[in-house]
Amino acid sequence: MTAAAPAPAPDKAPDLADERLMRRSLARRLLGRPELGAVVGAIAVFIFFSFAADSFLRMSSFSTVLYAASTLGIMAVPVALLMIGGEFDLSAGVLVTSSALISSMFSYQMTANVWVGVLVSLVVTLGIGVFNGAMLTRTKLPSFIITLGTFLMLTGLNLGFTKLISGEVSTKTIADMEGFESAKVLFASQLTIGSVSFKVTILWWAVLVAVATWILLRTRAGNWIFAVGGNKDAARAVGVPVVKTKIGLYMGVAFAAWVSGQHLLFSFDSVQSGEGVGNELIYIVAAVIGGCLITGGYGSAIGSAFGAFIFGMTSKGIVYAEWDSDWYKFFLGAMLLLATLLNAWVRKRAEATA
Repeated sequence: MTAAAPAPAPDKAPDLADERLMRRSLARRLLGRPELGAVVGAIAVFIFFSFAADSFLRMSSFSTVLYAASTLGIMAVPVALLMIGGEFDLSAGVLVTSSALISSMFSYQMTANVWVGVLVSLVVTLGIGVFNGAMLTRTKLPSFIITLGTFLMLTGLNLGFTKLISGEVSTKTIADMEGFESAKVLFASQLTIGSVSFKVTILWWAVLVAVATWILLRTRAGNWIFAVGGNKDAARAVGVPVVKTKIGLYMGVAFAAWVSGQHLLFSFDSVQSGEGVGNELIYIVAAVIGGCLITGGYGSAIGSAFGAFIFGMTSKGIVYAEWDSDWYKFFLGAMLLLATLLNAWVRKRAEATA
């Protein structure tokens, strides 16, 4: 007598299919994007000022808005990556000024081609980024403390060295030095399309956003950034080079500060030593509006671009609407709170529907 063959297992019901193989709907994918809140906010601000200011929709006005956004956006991109990695940089604002001062004073005092000063500034600025990252990883102190100390030191050095070397609080003009015009083309020129001129900083901004997005979404380094921001101890346990990643992020902020500093210098050919104080908070706010979490591990470079764009529209929209500019900071604070609440709601919805 032979045993009966086991009955074949019934086919798996369609509704019990492995959820990993199911295609997510467009709505779910959108809710999962950290920059969704910033996109919605940018659309709302654009519509608002389109009605509040008649000149807001002119192409010349739009180029001005983009320029204002780009000067913030260049710094907001690496600051966003740093926040995704779980850290802050409170020295970013004055580092921009330091970069410009180094280029200007080295070129003027050494009577060299301005490109020499530009390259020296790049090396020194990147060195400051390495210093921030190394101090953070070696001392284990919070990045708030480390970069606050750097902020104070750079603020004092900017003023002290400028007065010591030039005898004033601003640098001497370098407009008549060799290499100035070619450097200005790279850092402070204008691109004319039709009858409208666009600053080259808009191109720098777009390139930085594209590169940062590629790094975050398409490279191993991007996975490392999200990992160290989410849980650095767990990341280290699975082989993520935490120290190199954090130092690299601070060097990214330093590089963007160098670009912004050179734009500042070659736009005005001299630099005020006290500039940049307070801008670091605006960079952080732009990143937060763009979807970055204060706790790290979440955010996007594209979101920071929309956050900077909101800043640009607000700062210039108030002018075009002929309102008192004192209201600017109020709008920024309100947008920060609204964007943070919207981002929190979007994230909860995304987690609930995942």
